[in-house]
Amino acid sequence: MIANISQQDTANELLNDYLRTIKSAGFAGETDCSYGTRLINSTDNSIYQNVPQAVIFPRNNKDIQTALQCAAQDPFLSLTFGPRGGGTGTNGQSLTPGIVIDLSRHMREIIEINVEERWVRVQAGVIKDQLNDFLKPYGFFFAPDLSTSNRATVGGMVNTDASGQGSLVYGKTSDHVLGLKTYLVDGTELNTSKIATEKAKIIAKQDNRIAQIYSQVLESCEPNRDLILSKFPRLNRFLTGYDLENVFNEDLSTFDLSRIITGSEGSLGVVSEAKLNITPIAPYKTLINIKYDSFDSALRNSPFLVEAQATSVETVDSKVLNLAKEDIIWHSVSDLITDVPGIDMQGLNMVEFNGETADEMDDKISELCRKLDVLIANKQAGVIGYQLTNNKEDILKIYAMRKKSVGLLGNTKGKQKPLAFAEDTAVPPENLADFISEFRALLDSHNLQYGMFGHVDAGVLHVRPALDMCDPEQEKLLRTISDQVVALTAKYGGLMWGEHGKGYRSEYGPEFFGEHLFNELRKVKSAFDRDNRLNPGKICTPIESEDSLVSVDDKKRAWFDKRIDIDVRNSYENAMNCNGNGLCFNYDEASPMCPSYKVTKDRRHSPKGRASLIREWLRLQQEANVDVLSVEKQLIHKENDTTWWERHINSSAKKQGAYDFSHEVKESMDECLACKACTTACPIKVDVPSFRARFLNLYHSKYNRPLKDYLVANIETMAPILSKFASFVNPIVSSDLVSASIKRMFGYVDTPMLSTPSLQRRVEDKYHYNETLLENMSEQEKLNSVFIVQDPFTSYYEAELVASCVDVVEALGKTPILLPFVPNGKAQHVKGFLKAFSKTANQASEFLNQLAQHNIPMIGLDASLVMVYRDEYKQFVTDDKLDFSVHLAHEWLKDQDWSKLVLNVEPASQYTLLTHCTETTALPSTSKVWQDIFSQLGLKLVTPNTGCCGMAGTYGHELQNQQNSRTLYEMSWQSHVQAVSPDNLLATGFSCRSQVKRYEKQKPLHPIEFIARAIT
Repeated sequence: MIANISQQDTANELLNDYLRTIKSAGFAGETDCSYGTRLINSTDNSIYQNVPQAVIFPRNNKDIQTALQCAAQDPFLSLTFGPRGGGTGTNGQSLTPGIVIDLSRHMREIIEINVEERWVRVQAGVIKDQLNDFLKPYGFFFAPDLSTSNRATVGGMVNTDASGQGSLVYGKTSDHVLGLKTYLVDGTELNTSKIATEKAKIIAKQDNRIAQIYSQVLESCEPNRDLILSKFPRLNRFLTGYDLENVFNEDLSTFDLSRIITGSEGSLGVVSEAKLNITPIAPYKTLINIKYDSFDSALRNSPFLVEAQATSVETVDSKVLNLAKEDIIWHSVSDLITDVPGIDMQGLNMVEFNGETADEMDDKISELCRKLDVLIANKQAGVIGYQLTNNKEDILKIYAMRKKSVGLLGNTKGKQKPLAFAEDTAVPPENLADFISEFRALLDSHNLQYGMFGHVDAGVLHVRPALDMCDPEQEKLLRTISDQVVALTAKYGGLMWGEHGKGYRSEYGPEFFGEHLFNELRKVKSAFDRDNRLNPGKICTPIESEDSLVSVDDKKRAWFDKRIDIDVRNSYENAMNCNGNGLCFNYDEASPMCPSYKVTKDRRHSPKGRASLIREWLRLQQEANVDVLSVEKQLIHKENDTTWWERHINSSAKKQGAYDFSHEVKESMDECLACKACTTACPIKVDVPSFRARFLNLYHSKYNRPLKDYLVANIETMAPILSKFASFVNPIVSSDLVSASIKRMFGYVDTPMLSTPSLQRRVEDKYHYNETLLENMSEQEKLNSVFIVQDPFTSYYEAELVASCVDVVEALGKTPILLPFVPNGKAQHVKGFLKAFSKTANQASEFLNQLAQHNIPMIGLDASLVMVYRDEYKQFVTDDKLDFSVHLAHEWLKDQDWSKLVLNVEPASQYTLLTHCTETTALPSTSKVWQDIFSQLGLKLVTPNTGCCGMAGTYGHELQNQQNSRTLYEMSWQSHVQAVSPDNLLATGFSCRSQVKRYEKQKPLHPIEFIARAIT
């Protein structure tokens, strides 16, 4: 029996009183102290976990001020806060035991741009790529380039003083901040920008809250100027937390308090707006990918490349390259980074040149290439080859691969995963190779694997040792290595945190800055936040405080995970392995990754969120002594151990408000569209539909199912029967009375109409499968045949498409054999009827295995169904029973001879193809295959990038999903659909075509159907 899990950490009455108080004071955003939301905000992209008391989501500046002003009153003075943006930090900067102020959900407005003066003003929740997409038409970009740019917020960049690729030229975030709007812990509004030092001293003499801050910063920075300059190393990537050095310019004539706030990790105030300078986009760009025989060669060759006056020099090692080759990302760059025949590529330097004119780059590029040719010819410096590309889209693809390196490392096989805890050290670039050599020797002495990549031009390298944090001895080793790396970094004149900030490494601050300067940091903290209420424990504590700093040894995510039985962890590996890199928060509406998060902006509705929830649910089941795997096995292979009446009692208790954490998990899972984009687009391959189905199966062993689940799960049983009476059924189902009844009873809308005439009548008997047909075929005839595997949607609701497939196969000179309909089980799996799905999968496998003996290829027409044979069947059918292989039609069609086909269409016509999101992510070459086929037919096909259409099987038919379904369609598909003539629009997915028909009143054709109609 699945346990009834009560909320373990109920928010106290003081907290509830505070949340009620800010609401009554006019707070317009949401407040949430549910365990699920708090849990999602307890992790970031680090190894740490800290469950907050609550999360508030301000909509505007007034909300931030209201929240802080209320907290400055009795009895709320004990409450603490931590601002949060994208949650992409690798050192736990945004984790807090207090109240999270999440600026990423609502505060995404780009407020103002001034092209003449080259600046833009934005809210803190604006995402880096969102901002650059906005700036691109103006010819500008915001320069700091992060690997997490598609989900990192400007506020987060300001708070960590983020940098990235090209920092030698473009600098850090602080070099681009012109002004900030920050709210202090008592709600005081602080506006900062560069001013004359004399004016700053005048402000400091006033009698108010802000004057105290100016006074302390001046007192800490001006008298200590010489010490600051001598103590802080001359590094491009140098983070102190509070930038004591750059408050002043070189001659101390100007003063900028923004430099103190930038990099402060939310420990001084809540940044709500930033005025940023913007950089013109260089119209000319060239990337040279230089290949090496070893990673050491790549590192030692980097100074030579920096001397070539490149804009940036990025590096990756063979481990990262090999992981990339196993990922969906590699298909986009494989022809841009080709292997060198006969030599293993063990390192790669990516050297970028930018210029206003081609001429200003040509000499630099030609000279570098000439020198590289000499090195290759003489077999020197480990250089084994190089490739150039000037195409901006190709360059972006290569950088996308480089940016995904962080997540790809997390997909390393085994329990030991590369972890971020000492991975953004910065040393003078001339010391980098020796430093890394010693760093590698250090890790080798502990027999550890690791991956490396980074910014060799700035002396920053990301090194991630692989450890299993569920192993107590390896957790101790993390501390040992961390301390050793600190000592090694100091030896080479570097800094422990060159890019990703301090967070839980704040304890090393005194060691690097010395007691005197560290105390000056503490005095600055006191001036801003005397009572240590903003992100306490990060960077430093107030000078008069006895509070402790956070520690490398603090509670980690593994503390929770290792309480789950190891067999359960192994079984739910695709949820356990989520490392928090957050690629599923990708803002790009044209990306298929996690449509549910895109439409709700609720992180519970993301792969990372769902993985976090399921991990905690498993832990709580373990605490309740529930053997999840045993119960699951019983539910799938035996009779259910609960009666309808028991489930009815439990469901009644749920309706009466009885708490069970399972309900929060269920709510999150209900928002999943089961599109499976996460299974490939996520670098860790978090597979939400798989563990979602398992959870639903377990959940509904205790709680009753809604009627609509039974309707959906039995669609493959009902459709063949109903199709025989389609002409009678369709008018009834489409009538207002029946439609309203279905909507009321099942919560199901826009029921699709059955095909008339039926598939049986559309396809001649000679094409239908029968055993006699195969017995009479020669081996040569079998080689010239193809099985068409039916699915319930196209066979019974789009019979014309299946018939078109028969026509096209025949036109290509092959013999089509239409197999009898055998249920696939997709709908059963989606709704968590795993016992039924197991039976369906095994029965279908038995039938298809028999046919596989004839060595006739099998093709299907809908990606969501075909991919079930490849993925879900592996989990429910024993390996020795999976002898068959079903391909999508285009996978077979790409190898056929199209030269004999002549189409009755204008050759100059251009067509647009929108692909199914499951197909796009699982088979990324789909668009190119169709383009090649159309090219052979003398036609042009364009394939714009799109996200999810919003239908996703039955999701878009369910009543509670109507608004989200429509929003998703409008977000990604609508503009492409409306920009094309209906006759020139094609779509590969059944659900996608249904969605377009629903909103545009005209259904696009599948490319096969288009070809069949056009054949002369």
